[in-house]
Amino acid sequence: MKLIKAAGFLFQFGLIGLGIAVVYVLTQSARDHSEILEFLASDSTPQAEHSTGVNQLPVFSYADAVASSTSSVVSIYTSKQVRQKTSSLLDDPIFSELFGDQFKRREETRTETNLGSGVIINPDGYIITNQHVIDGADEILISLADGRGSQATLIGQDKETDIAILHIPLQGLTGIKIADKQAPLRVGDVVLAIGNPLNVGQTVTMGIISATGRNRVGLNTFENFIQTDAAINPGNSGGALVNARGELIGINTAIFSQSGGSQGIGFAIPTSIVLDIMQQLIKHGKVSRGWLGVEGIDITARSAMATGNPNINGALIVGVFANSPADRAGIKAGDVMVGVDGGAVNGVRDLLEKISLHRPGDVIEVSVFRGPQQLDFHLQATERPTR
Repeated sequence: MKLIKAAGFLFQFGLIGLGIAVVYVLTQSARDHSEILEFLASDSTPQAEHSTGVNQLPVFSYADAVASSTSSVVSIYTSKQVRQKTSSLLDDPIFSELFGDQFKRREETRTETNLGSGVIINPDGYIITNQHVIDGADEILISLADGRGSQATLIGQDKETDIAILHIPLQGLTGIKIADKQAPLRVGDVVLAIGNPLNVGQTVTMGIISATGRNRVGLNTFENFIQTDAAINPGNSGGALVNARGELIGINTAIFSQSGGSQGIGFAIPTSIVLDIMQQLIKHGKVSRGWLGVEGIDITARSAMATGNPNINGALIVGVFANSPADRAGIKAGDVMVGVDGGAVNGVRDLLEKISLHRPGDVIEVSVFRGPQQLDFHLQATERPTR
């Protein structure tokens, strides 16, 4: 009973204290009654604001990056005339000899079309795309994001990196912003792929950089791809891969797919390669690369043991072209090339890239092992034959 009485006393005391506090607030506060009521009801205000969309926190978006880059991405339509035989009998040499003239008069032509994308690199009208987009085209048409269109002129193309440069004679063009070449590309960085996949119209897809320096893909002679999981489909080739600021970091080139559609593995050529090729194509109409005239494979365990260093890196020379710089210098099949210009050679692809960075006429210093003996050569590079 005593506990019940004590609890009742405390409850009454609390009510009295609360009443005194309310009276004090009403009499002493600078606020009037309407302000107090507004204050007491303020806990419901945020709900009302959220329901009407007022004072909401900004939603994170890449709209600014898209807006700054899409006007520089174009659609490319190509066509070419292909001759088509009316009969497979012409493949027979005897039949072709007897009746070939009559059937050749009946040869038909058909038009092949292709779709791709491109990137306006500067206001002068130069456009970067993939070489396979315009390969063999008789006519190249460009459709701009603002609705304008124009025929394009092919300035130059490089099959070994799958890059081509076009030009259109239009004014008021916007060149895309180029990312700082000193800024590293990091795996995990957000990227946006912009192009015209499947001719549905300009489309933006988002992903991340999945890997850098991808080679051995089997697409080009010289490979140093950015790999991304941003959706890339037929028609995206030649389009832009931009970072979260809308700056160009690569040219979308290909997808790795068993079905023909995007499966989260796409490849883009980095701008560091693209811009170098572009400058050569605009200035000379072609790309000149150094060549020594050797064929190689990655070093084998047997050839490494022959040098006395089983952990050696390099490229095993398996062939030397007659009368090439390597042949004239005395390099032989079976040599292991371990150094170029004082730098180590990490496999045959690394050797190919190091040599190709030189221009015809450059003197290149190479180091080889012939068995356990190291030999140094100075070779004058010639121009790499085009394929």
